[in-house]
Amino acid sequence: MSVNIQLEWTPNPSTLKYVVDRRLLAGGAVSITNQEDAQAKSPLARKLMDVRGVTAVMIGTNFVTVTKGDEGEWDELNDQVMETLDTHLTADLPVVDEAAVAAARQAVSAEGGGSVEARIREVLDAEIRPAVAMDGGDITLDRFEDGIVYLHMKGSCAGCPSSTATLKMGIEGRLREIIPEVVEVVSV
Repeated sequence: MSVNIQLEWTPNPSTLKYVVDRRLLAGGAVSITNQEDAQAKSPLARKLMDVRGVTAVMIGTNFVTVTKGDEGEWDELNDQVMETLDTHLTADLPVVDEAAVAAARQAVSAEGGGSVEARIREVLDAEIRPAVAMDGGDITLDRFEDGIVYLHMKGSCAGCPSSTATLKMGIEGRLREIIPEVVEVVSV
């Protein structure tokens, strides 16, 4: 059965979002920024990372965000990415290695953190990540230390010209409003 793929522009000119008509993940997102991660976590990302010029792939619940580097033009990349997505998804091949993704999430959870980190994760998961996913991105907590929230910007958020404004005016403002221990939010 053929897959329907819709291309969406993101605020980041180096990133495109491909929305598909099927569920790719139960929830969250898987961000791939190198061949080793692709090899371990996602057969689909492995194929997409083989497309010349692709530097990162993020797989969400029903979309794939592709980031290009300096090498490669969207005209050529887009055709190859669309073909790769169509071929892989139409063949109903696995998108991610569920065991590897679960192990990675378990490792992040095991890192723990105090109750402030738990509250930060709750706000990120409930309010911020769903909104950011609409633009093909994802934001995850690295750590909370001395009042500073360190976040990983992924997908279209990584390198986006408006990410600093989103981070400072949007995310920092919301976290400070809900969690008084938060003084500042920075990207790592």
